[in-house]
Amino acid sequence: MKRWISLVLALCLGLSLFGCGGKTAQSAEETPAPAPAEAAGTPEEAAGEVVVTDMIGREVTIVPGSYRRVACIGAGALRMYCYVGDVSLLCGVEDIDNTALDERPRMFDAVARPYVLAYGEEFAALPSCGVGGPNAQTAEAEKILGCGADIVISEYEDVEKEDALQQQLGVPVITLRSGPDGVFDGNFHDSLRLLGTVFGREERAGELVDYILREESAIRQRAAAAGEEKPGVYICGLGNWGTTNHLMTAESYVAFDVANVRNVVTGLGKKGAQPIEAEKFVALGEDMDIMIMDAAAVKNIKPLYAEDPGLFDGCKAWREGEVYLQMAYNAYYTNYELALINTWFVAKTVYPELFADVDLAEKTDEVTETFLGKALAEEIFDCPLSYGGYGRIDTATFFR
Repeated sequence: MKRWISLVLALCLGLSLFGCGGKTAQSAEETPAPAPAEAAGTPEEAAGEVVVTDMIGREVTIVPGSYRRVACIGAGALRMYCYVGDVSLLCGVEDIDNTALDERPRMFDAVARPYVLAYGEEFAALPSCGVGGPNAQTAEAEKILGCGADIVISEYEDVEKEDALQQQLGVPVITLRSGPDGVFDGNFHDSLRLLGTVFGREERAGELVDYILREESAIRQRAAAAGEEKPGVYICGLGNWGTTNHLMTAESYVAFDVANVRNVVTGLGKKGAQPIEAEKFVALGEDMDIMIMDAAAVKNIKPLYAEDPGLFDGCKAWREGEVYLQMAYNAYYTNYELALINTWFVAKTVYPELFADVDLAEKTDEVTETFLGKALAEEIFDCPLSYGGYGRIDTATFFR
């Protein structure tokens, strides 16, 4: 009889453990019902894992919205993350973006970098995930590991190195890319959307891309009314790894394309910022009705002007006081929000009647609030190499 009772009890216990009519520590009412078999998908999908393709074609397995410790490495990665992601999830920043450090790259400190202006205090409280900057072009795996990152957002666009870094870290490495047209480039927009997917912030990314597209369309539509007679405009001082002056220009400057501006520079043979010879600058001088100078170039142009003022005096825009200052386009890669504001400034400068209602300070606040959640016009214009903000340069006194 005792053996029979023991057998019955053992059978009941076994049924209970396998859920056949019994209960474990969690009641049946508390246990969520399993999803139907046809909706469960693969084990990876059931666990929330998906495979995304990053901006250099790498397939990376992620769990969207699950990441709580984020490290951003390489020029532009942290900036783009700040546009879409939650800054409170950062577990480390590169030294170049931590203004509280004594020993770090400082070449961009005097230039407005809106993401640093917006979140510099948050960055200062975080450990280093690498040195960063144009002179440190290698990911520092040990520092990233020390931060305990569970995902890395990178701008190092080398497939083999990114794969090796991901294997070494044991966490996803997502690579972004901008493209030659910066804020207006589809690669930049896709990078924002990719960040939205990774961090479960698709709505935020979509809103920002839509805003950029609306702004571009608004500028194009207004500027289209300019007619056939357009002033000749020269852009100078565009950044190229930090070295820039009045001879650094581009024939394919995207802001000019969007703003329907006639660029006096042609025949360079390639796209992007590049230097021209002093002789070509002189030859273009009488066709320069307007000169627009990137603020980052001023510190380099001043001593060159002191050496040879005649080079500038031969330029029509210089003689007639039609020289204007835009905010630094590149500072540890592209300032995307400033690139957008610069385009409004270019359009307003070249076609003042068509853009008479546009206030650059108000537009700057609007754009930075959209990109970074903060109105930053005053802080941007107060940076040493902003020289007070957008406006006309007094060529009679500014460079003397």
